[in-house]
Amino acid sequence: MTLRRETLARPNLDDCDRSVGMSGHDKECPGTEQNVLTDTSPKPDLRDYLAAERTLLAWIRTGLALMGFGFVVARFGLFLQQLQLIEHNPPAPSYGLSLWFGTSLIVLGVVVNLLSAWHHLRLVRELQSGEPVPVRPSVQAVLIALFLALLGLAMATYLVSVHSAGTPHV
Repeated sequence: MTLRRETLARPNLDDCDRSVGMSGHDKECPGTEQNVLTDTSPKPDLRDYLAAERTLLAWIRTGLALMGFGFVVARFGLFLQQLQLIEHNPPAPSYGLSLWFGTSLIVLGVVVNLLSAWHHLRLVRELQSGEPVPVRPSVQAVLIALFLALLGLAMATYLVSVHSAGTPHV
């Protein structure tokens, strides 16, 4: 909590005799001012709590999307196998990487939801304590972005390697 000392003038000065002092400034009557400690720290209001809740809900949507996309990626290999059976093509060698990529996305979605809940609870506690909340970059967002970039690079490498191994070079 940040406190600042302010001097407030009393509104009723009728019974005080003012005279000009030697310095030319008005001499004030004793007791016409009072020292008051005022709180200058910003108080969290409803908008702060609602903004924190919107952020939590956005992270939950991100986690759910990652889990859903992970499930689709994990089942994509099974879909390709079924498609080859329908077309009566010989089965292509399966490396099972779609299962691992999909599972890693699902686990990432779970981690995102857990971290977002933890971050939200911490932020609400900081708001309720009345102290200013420090502005800091979202480490969670940066780590997720880096992980997804690495996962995307690995998936692209996998797709290029599978495509080049399956097509004859002329």
